[in-house]
Amino acid sequence: MSNTTTILAELMKYMKEKKLGVSDLARACNMNPGTISGFVNGNRKLSVYQLDRITETMGHPIGYYYEHYISEYLADADPNWRRMSPFLESCAKLNKLDCIQQVVNMLLDKLGYATPLFELAEKLFEDGLYEAAAILYENVALSENKQHSERLALCQYRLFQSRQGDNQEKNYEAAVQFGTYVDRLDELDQLDGLKALANTYRSLRKWDKVELFAKALGEKAEIQYKLSKQQHRAKKENSKQPSFPLFAYWAFSHLLRAQAYDERKDYEKGLQHIKKYANLGWVTDTDEETLKWKKNYEDWAVVNMYVNKLLSGDRNVLPDYVAYISSRKDEVLPALDNILEAANRYHFDVDDILKQFEADISSYLGQQKVESFYTQRLTERFIHFSRKLALYYLRKSMFSDGFRSLLICMEISIAINNRIQAMRCMRLFVSFQEHAPSNTRAFYRKLANAVGEDEE
Repeated sequence: MSNTTTILAELMKYMKEKKLGVSDLARACNMNPGTISGFVNGNRKLSVYQLDRITETMGHPIGYYYEHYISEYLADADPNWRRMSPFLESCAKLNKLDCIQQVVNMLLDKLGYATPLFELAEKLFEDGLYEAAAILYENVALSENKQHSERLALCQYRLFQSRQGDNQEKNYEAAVQFGTYVDRLDELDQLDGLKALANTYRSLRKWDKVELFAKALGEKAEIQYKLSKQQHRAKKENSKQPSFPLFAYWAFSHLLRAQAYDERKDYEKGLQHIKKYANLGWVTDTDEETLKWKKNYEDWAVVNMYVNKLLSGDRNVLPDYVAYISSRKDEVLPALDNILEAANRYHFDVDDILKQFEADISSYLGQQKVESFYTQRLTERFIHFSRKLALYYLRKSMFSDGFRSLLICMEISIAINNRIQAMRCMRLFVSFQEHAPSNTRAFYRKLANAVGEDEE
């Protein structure tokens, strides 16, 4: 369809070719003849749903005429939200993002549309249509950028959530942008926002930032918990509730802070924070959700005490740690990562443990498609594990296994744009390159070139 042809002209042409009258077309479209007649005579504007029916009847995919629909039916001096809203929803479902941007551009100077755009963005976000929602959030944020508004902060929060993915640089940029707005959210949204920020910086291994946001999370969660106990116990039907029990945010804060201290090799302080969430006897509620989260944190305290002692050089906890994770599939990869960290640092021999989990290790190393298997945090954990496994093998002159793990780590680091880990892999390879066969060196050069191209 050319830019000068109208939807009506296309329909008239179709009716002429098929020799259809208004009644015939109405039956074919399952629409009221009066609606068709009004459109054909230029007395009526089509809704997007009516356009979709006509489009399908003419043999085109839904959305075929959307670009023309914008210029012919939506570009009024006084935009009609009742017509725009369903059109934007349809565009979101069809991922016609350019059309959404066009419509939103019409509303940029009309502040009265900030509220309905925000409400629609929330609906699209809830439906998982994140890219479409992001366009609306961005434009609502622009319209309120000079205001210290809660809605502006919520737009930034949603943009942060929608931008989290495999690309670590983009995750970092999104976290930095949202970090300046998190304090403007309402009290309960602040808890979720701080938790999300701390988790993102955790996956990026920026432990100072983890400590900063985790500390703020704990302080705010403690205040909210005390307030909830001071207030009447009966909850208002329409009052907003937190996503998790309030004590769980407090406990998560200390879990994160313990990990941050462990990663910075301050194991004494790390242990202090583990002990804080190990004993939650002061939480007296007995509802199912509370009991579930109390048990979770008590279990995590057990395993994290093993990790804390192991990383501080206590090899005696290895048997108990291995026994603990043996029946917990989700704990195997993090545990092997921690065990290899200690083995490389203190020169432990853990061949027997690697043999015990040989099938799991082969499964991890065999997963080449990051996007189809690993979540963001699991991907980061796998990268660290595979590099540590490579170092362990290479130091023991098990070069075939070592280079295999190292190149897998490097390849996935490049795929998710984790430049720091890619460079660490390169440095490790250089240290042992004299032991690499020619085909391994060739594959390494290919990956190294990819890192160089990315830098350019």
